[in-house]
Amino acid sequence: MSQTRVRAPALEQQVTTVTGQQSTVGKSPAAVFVVTQEMIRRSGARNIPEALRMVPGLQVARGTSNKWTITARGFNFRGPGALNTSNKLLVLIDGRTVYSPFSGTVFWDVQDVLLDDIDRIEVIRGPGATIWGANAVNGVINIITKTADETQGVLVKGGGGTEESGFASARVGGRSGDVHYRVYGKWNERDASFNAVNPEADDWRQGRGGFRMDWTPNCCDTITLQGDMYQGRSGFFNEPFASTFATTGDERVQGGNLLTRWTREFSDDSDVSVQLYYDRADRLNYIGLLDQRFNTYDAELRHHLPLGCRHNVVWGLGYRVVSDKLTPTVAPPVFTFVPSERTYETFSFFAQDEIELRDDELYFTLGAKLQRNDFTGFEVQPSARLLWAPEQSWAAWAAVSRAVRTPARTDHDLTFTPPFAAVVADFTEAFQSEEVIAYELGYRAQPVESFSWDIALFYNQYQKLQSFHVFPPPPPPPRVTTLNVDRGAGYGIELSAKVAMTPCWRISGTYSLLKVNYEPGAGSLRFAEEPEGTSPQHQVFLMSSHDLSDNVEFDLMARYVDSLPFQAVPSYISLDARLAWRPTCGMEFAVVGQNLLDSQHPEYNQFSTDTTKGQPFEIQRGVYGQVTYQW
Repeated sequence: MSQTRVRAPALEQQVTTVTGQQSTVGKSPAAVFVVTQEMIRRSGARNIPEALRMVPGLQVARGTSNKWTITARGFNFRGPGALNTSNKLLVLIDGRTVYSPFSGTVFWDVQDVLLDDIDRIEVIRGPGATIWGANAVNGVINIITKTADETQGVLVKGGGGTEESGFASARVGGRSGDVHYRVYGKWNERDASFNAVNPEADDWRQGRGGFRMDWTPNCCDTITLQGDMYQGRSGFFNEPFASTFATTGDERVQGGNLLTRWTREFSDDSDVSVQLYYDRADRLNYIGLLDQRFNTYDAELRHHLPLGCRHNVVWGLGYRVVSDKLTPTVAPPVFTFVPSERTYETFSFFAQDEIELRDDELYFTLGAKLQRNDFTGFEVQPSARLLWAPEQSWAAWAAVSRAVRTPARTDHDLTFTPPFAAVVADFTEAFQSEEVIAYELGYRAQPVESFSWDIALFYNQYQKLQSFHVFPPPPPPPRVTTLNVDRGAGYGIELSAKVAMTPCWRISGTYSLLKVNYEPGAGSLRFAEEPEGTSPQHQVFLMSSHDLSDNVEFDLMARYVDSLPFQAVPSYISLDARLAWRPTCGMEFAVVGQNLLDSQHPEYNQFSTDTTKGQPFEIQRGVYGQVTYQW
């Protein structure tokens, strides 16, 4: 007698980031979490970092009104002075990498896409380098927007409040023959966060616009053309150098991107795609000391094909060239880059084979990415993953993988000089790539349609971590440089669950535990307690979504984040609430309250524990109203 199979819609959620091809959460041998458009809308998030707070294992800390540090599984690196960065997480928007070659981090204030256009955000905790390459060390965030035919009609949105001073956006979608298109524009202005020493220093205002066109000339081909442009100002207060030099002002940000992609489907399980994009990113008056100008050109080919009845292969080629110009804006300069202008290339090849060991039940995925860059030469990043999914309602997986974080310009070419620095800081030595070997186990299940859960365990071994060293001359002053002699390990557990209490009331939650051990190498200046003290050990997130009636929604979001001892940031609990009313099918009125439990609290302290240099910026309680009209 045949057994009734439990329907598992949570495990059937579509994903593409794990293997580089169309799959589902249940068939993914990785710690993957999907933030849907419905989750974004009901969370009241005003930007991508706020939406990412729902992901287990991610540390999302807002340092100022316009700066976030986002990491997965620890090792939230602190660079010299104001060059704080989280450099082991790769972020993509529609396949376009958005990390900055300046420091290997992401400037989230200029990744402010229209949230209504996001289809989903796929987040992998753990290495994803086999498919996506260097810097996908602790995770990959892939922001996937809707196709143009999914955004037809007109959308208008606007609002404002106490902290969100004002915002407005509009989008128009249409069709001409086989071509679907959309154009959008948006503007936002946010008040400064609380700082007792430097009030009104970090306000944020920006405008941007863009378009997307999808052309399907026949049943097999799709051609996409899309682009964005932005301009704005991000306020800052710069950590003083030698406790006597401080700057405050506005960083002027401007840039744009243009992407085109051609995809041909040969069959349901075979396709090829070619993607080209150009990205321009200018950040002028960066922390009051530097003008950054970056031009990135990227080309990629991917081919997905079956080999025989048990092999599912995807392979690809990539080429990227970056051209930059880094110009000090003060004289004498606090720091310089040698050379001040550089052009550098990356070549890559990857191949991955998903082998079906047992029919529709046991899969073994083996792959590797080979990259060559101008800083460290050749890098090999392999992975092996095993998936066991004998039932539609549950799956178990295990993985071993290697990934590297290649040097950025701040690692390789940065020099600080007196009188602003007590020592000469020269980062022009042969800095190598940081390495991780990651071991992972996971299990996910949906035993009944109203309940699903997911657990992931990991152990990461880090080698060749960045370290700072002093070399006394003669003559003085002493000289500081960077090497790769530090080591470390991170391990923990990540848990998420969703339950439908009733057809109208849903609860979801996540919990993550992180432990970090750090071993400074001989002569390293890095504080041993810094990595342990810059990532929270415990994080909890709970969300309740209640449909009070057919047209009234009420949502609550609560978070607990453990303390950051090295930064003297205490643990905190925050509460957000959203109440929305839809008088018609195309109109919505919403009121959102954020950080309701206290007047303000710090989440990240760029000044570490040295309060003589400055007080941390604190995130304030805020309330805003929003009107959305769509037809």
